[in-house]
Formats: sequence, structure tokens, C-alpha cells
Amino acid sequence: MASLKEIKGRIASVKSTQKITSAMKMVASAKLRKAQQQIDSFLPYQQKLNEMLTSFLSSVTDFESNLAEVREVKRVAIVVLSSNSSLCGAFNSNVVKLLKEALAKYKHLNRDDIEIYPIGKKVEDTVRKMNLPAQIKGSYIELMDKPHFEGAKQVANELIAGFSQKKIDKVELLYNHSKTTAIQIPTVEQYLPVRLEAQSAGHAIQTDYLIEPDKNAILSSLIPRSLHSKIYAVLLDSAAAEQGARVVAMQIATDNAGEILDGLTIQYNKQRQQAITSELLDIIGGSEALK
Repeated sequence: MASLKEIKGRIASVKSTQKITSAMKMVASAKLRKAQQQIDSFLPYQQKLNEMLTSFLSSVTDFESNLAEVREVKRVAIVVLSSNSSLCGAFNSNVVKLLKEALAKYKHLNRDDIEIYPIGKKVEDTVRKMNLPAQIKGSYIELMDKPHFEGAKQVANELIAGFSQKKIDKVELLYNHSKTTAIQIPTVEQYLPVRLEAQSAGHAIQTDYLIEPDKNAILSSLIPRSLHSKIYAVLLDSAAAEQGARVVAMQIATDNAGEILDGLTIQYNKQRQQAITSELLDIIGGSEALK
């Protein structure tokens, strides 16, 4: 049985840990609000861009783009987003699980035919340690610390160029979607080829705009912009999901520390009461012996 001194030391240690987890929760909450503000600021732009693209696609039936070309998948690129730090529950392990499932799906391809774009320190470290049957393309750790549009555009341009030059036949995005603060959904999305039919389905927007030079030229400009904004939106979404997962994880850790403290306090009080009772019995026994 632990001594009173040992229990007291454990209580002090748990209290210290509880203060740390509580502080980390507050920091994560502040970062979460900032990430949500960034999404709220960018969302109207992305929605308007998609609305314009959908409007044009609904009125153009003969438009073709090399970015929408469906080919036999002989080479694939996988963009995986994780966090740069830990203590965010199953956030990173869920993404790694998605990556393993994707690699299992393309196991018939050779190592040189699978490219992984790791965005985030955790997934980058994991893919390098696991020696996966794929090529690792670049390092994008800074994009998760501070997501910015230029960095997202750079990644998007590299993927677009690879697809246009037929060096890549398909691109997939693997990330955690932030549904709510407490819910992060592991998500797999096809990035390339672009699904033009899917974007125009269910929309019958007819426009009488005067367009220069022509609709095809406008669409050829809008689609790459839409792809740029998609990568940036996914970055912001993943960043918000990370902070949401960390808020929940630190709240659970703080609550667990409170439960441990309650148990240790009860144990400490019981042993202290036993020690007092034992001392009283010794005193009473000694006094009886002197009579």
C-alpha cells in the first residue's frame, strides 16, 4: 500500500498535469476560433466561384477539358493531410488508416507509380518510417502551421501539371473533415480528374451574359482556380478539424485527471484516518498499561 507521502506526491503530479491539459484546451480553443474565422472568410469566395463554374457548365454542353479526362489509372497521386503535433486523439491515426487503405487499393501498381504528397509533420514522419511502396513528393510541414493560399496553389499547380502531362492519371485527397468541434470525419475525395457532370448535375441555370472571349476560355480559366481554392479549403478544413480534435482530447484528459484526483483524495483521507486511529489506539493502549 502506498504511503501518505507517495499519495500526496501523486496528487500534486496529477494536479500539475490537469493544469497543463486545461491550458492546452484553452489554446486549442483559441486556434479553433481562428481557423473557423478563416474558413468563414474564404467560404463565400469558394461558393461564388463554384456557382459561376456550375452556371457556365449548365449552359455549355460541348465543353471538354484535359483536366476532366478519365484515363486508366496507371499512376496515382495521394495528398494526405495530418497535423504537425500530437495530443489530438485519433486525428492522425485516422488519416494514416485512410492512406493504408488507399495503398491497398492500388497495390497492383509499382512503387514508382504511386506518389504521396504528405502535408503535415506526423504523416510525413510516418510514411518515411514505414517505408511504404510509394514515392514521397516534397515536404509541406509549414502549410499546416499556417495555411496560406500561395502554398496551396503551388501544390495544386504541381498536381495539375502532372495530370495535364499524363504523368498522373488520378489524384485523391485524404483528410479529416471538421463537421463540428467534437466530430471529425475521415474523408477521401477525388481531386483529378475533375467531375464536370457532377458539378453541373441538378442545376439548370440559364444565363444571357455577354462573354469575352468565349465560354470555353472562361471555363478553362475557372477550373484551375477552382482546383486552387479546393486545396486551400481542404487545408483550412483539416486545420479546424485538428484543433477541434485537440479541444476534445484535452477536455477528456482534464476530466480524467479530475476523476483520478477524486480517487486519490479518498484514498489519502482513508489512510490518514487509519493512521490517526492507529495512533489513538497506541495512546489508549499505553495509558491502560500504566494503570
